[in-house]
Amino acid sequence: MARFGGKNGSRKYLIVLSCIALLGIALVADFLWASSSSSASSPYWSSNLDLSLETAVGSGASYKPEQVKKNSKAKKEQISEGLNATFADIPAPQLIWEEMAEAPVPRLDGAAIQIKDLLYVFAGYGTIDYVHSHVDVYNFSDNTWGGRFDMPKEMAHSHLGMATDGRYIYAVTGQYGPQCRGPTARNFVLDTQTKEWDDLPPLPFPRYAPATQLWRGRLHVMGGSKEDRHEPALEHWSLAVRDGKALEKEWRSEVPIPRGGPHRACVVANDKLLVIGGQEGDFMAKPGSPIFKCARRNEVVYSDVYMLDDELKWKELPRMPKPDSHIEFAWKIVNNSIIIVGGTTEKHPVTKKMVLVGEVFQFNLDILKWSVVGRMPFRIKTTLVGFYDGWLYFTSGQRDKGPNNPSPKKVVGSMWRTKLLHL
Repeated sequence: MARFGGKNGSRKYLIVLSCIALLGIALVADFLWASSSSSASSPYWSSNLDLSLETAVGSGASYKPEQVKKNSKAKKEQISEGLNATFADIPAPQLIWEEMAEAPVPRLDGAAIQIKDLLYVFAGYGTIDYVHSHVDVYNFSDNTWGGRFDMPKEMAHSHLGMATDGRYIYAVTGQYGPQCRGPTARNFVLDTQTKEWDDLPPLPFPRYAPATQLWRGRLHVMGGSKEDRHEPALEHWSLAVRDGKALEKEWRSEVPIPRGGPHRACVVANDKLLVIGGQEGDFMAKPGSPIFKCARRNEVVYSDVYMLDDELKWKELPRMPKPDSHIEFAWKIVNNSIIIVGGTTEKHPVTKKMVLVGEVFQFNLDILKWSVVGRMPFRIKTTLVGFYDGWLYFTSGQRDKGPNNPSPKKVVGSMWRTKLLHL
């Protein structure tokens, strides 16, 4: 057997060891590369990153705080890329939309009521620091804006409840002022023929964005948020009204709604009262802020649908295709179907940002079934909707950041319309 010895032997020995070491390093590197490629191509690769980071920190490895912060941000971005940015969109046909004359001002959380060929558009935020206190009118016959007039100075500027009997418009409670100021209990009625306002008895308590509708001769107000703007309210009150006048001095307590909260559609159809979608929780005023600056709180968006009928008991109907909120004036009844346009749904699972809705939903009242009948030109919340001569219109609200980013950005006043076919 040969024996290594002397300088030559030592040198040969070192060369052999070096080759073995290099081969080992190459094999390890190849293994790590393969593992990385396999993880990156897997739909669960983001979970593997989570585990790796937690393991590194939890095992006592040398990990500086700034490294954790940097890696956490990178991980969040990678996860976002791994998810479809439009994850909440439901497949739907792309409707053909036509852009019409833009509203005189942009609006967020405004209100709207249609009477014949006129759409009365009320109040709303222009910016977080400025709210409107007037009414603009859109004429569907000639597709023009005009006829602006003022609201009462004491009337709420956003988060209103509203209903009409075909001439008089009843405006109920809501938020008074910009940012996240408190609600008012004041209520008003507008005679659309004379443009004159009158008072109605105040609510027992102020509310934000309650579900509001005229049903069987009574003005019904349900749910919404309580005075802190965040806590859901369950109370349900009604007031007898006729021809713009209250027939009672006080509101009557009715059966409470099963689930409270603001930003719901409230519809009377086939002599039944329906309340659709909405949320629990909302922004609150920052404690101690002299301007009532808004501070985010947790929100839960839901898809619940409730109905009140002859038995005066709330019944659950089939849920919406997905949770939807900010839809109190985003609906119309078309051919015995309720059409709902846009809104907000559950937050993005990674960024936790609000996700806007870009679908048009149909609830067929004959068979009590939901479907998605189209896609909007962009996702948007707090739309103000009208329907005239076969055309579905929407205006105002806060739209998305683009096709691949469903979070809210710009408050708009644009008006769009599309033909609804096969309904």
